[in-house]
Amino acid sequence: MVFANFNHMKAETIQITLLRLKDGTRLLRLTESETGLALERALNPNLPLLKQKQTLRALFDSMLQRAELLAS
Repeated sequence: MVFANFNHMKAETIQITLLRLKDGTRLLRLTESETGLALERALNPNLPLLKQKQTLRALFDSMLQRAELLAS
């Protein structure tokens, strides 16, 4: 199963990357290296970056918890 190493996953392994595309769009990508899970979202230029980052991080944490439950 893809989540075999899920119990060893720690929140410190989450990488957050901010990308800027050629058309000016900014993407926020969260990746967890041990499981390979990733979540990416285009940012809204009218909202503060920190608020969007916190929202996406909460969603990603929830996703990881759900995947952990499914793996056990």
